[in-house]
Amino acid sequence: MTQQSTVDVGTPEPGSAQPALRNQPGRAVVYMLAQAFLLTSMDGLVKWLADGYTVGQIAFLRYSLGLCMMLAFAAGSGHGLGSLKTRRIGGHLIRSACNLLTMLCFYLALKLVPLPTAVCIGLASPIFVTIISIPMLKEHVGIRRWSAVIVGFVGVILIAQPSTKGLDPEGILQLLSNPSSAPPELGSILALISAALWAATQVSSRQLSTSEPSHTILFYYSLVVVVVLGCAMPFYWITPNLHDALLFIAVGIMGTAGQFCLNQAFRYGQASLVAPLDYTGLIWATAIGWIFWQDVLTLPMMIGAAIVVASCLYILKRGEKKKRA
Repeated sequence: MTQQSTVDVGTPEPGSAQPALRNQPGRAVVYMLAQAFLLTSMDGLVKWLADGYTVGQIAFLRYSLGLCMMLAFAAGSGHGLGSLKTRRIGGHLIRSACNLLTMLCFYLALKLVPLPTAVCIGLASPIFVTIISIPMLKEHVGIRRWSAVIVGFVGVILIAQPSTKGLDPEGILQLLSNPSSAPPELGSILALISAALWAATQVSSRQLSTSEPSHTILFYYSLVVVVVLGCAMPFYWITPNLHDALLFIAVGIMGTAGQFCLNQAFRYGQASLVAPLDYTGLIWATAIGWIFWQDVLTLPMMIGAAIVVASCLYILKRGEKKKRA
């Protein structure tokens, strides 16, 4: 999914294989723009493939390729496969569980709602980061940031236009047994749940990134996804034809490269510089949705997206100001 992030990668521990943080804003901007394009394009491919395959199989194949790519990257690095060693397996498992649920919810949402709608709702993740950081990171959130959170949720309501339709046992059963027949209203709810789970993933990533290289974090996440979803593949596997197999490969490459670019963007530039560039993904989502599915953003959705983006940028600005205080 398109993953908005405000992760602070911190300072590497002595002796870590993680590259030191650097102030190279030009490189950071390129990385962030690249990840927005790659991850949004991947979301478009996932939506296309979701018409004929289960979201579990799409995720399994994506991360099977990602796992191979991270192994190859580690082998070619200066530290070799030894860079995959970790003393923080618990942290990796927590992050992986949150991220796995994030991905499955978002992929299901893509089956039910237009791509621009799902991406717009995903913009709300920094709002959830602010809320989750209170109990998990013991951060103090002042009245200004709380006000931005409330205003941001108003924007989310304009985008999602939530409904209770489908929130009954029958609707949930349809979602689990045959997602394509589930009420479309569930798609917006799933996208919102995905945004909240992604926020939890970001918060858990903050401490991991102080000692773990980007490819190590991606390796353990890919490994967990492949093992967990691999157990279900004998029951849900559909052999893809050559055309779809190439699309699956593209999904794996785009997803892994996009996540790597995201981590690198925050390694080379400050969050206040690179985070706003993540919203260029909405431009790509709108273009892809219109070209392939003739989906367009309604006026309420555009207003809601503008409100959410403005609220998230204000939250980011206040957070940066608080760090400097």
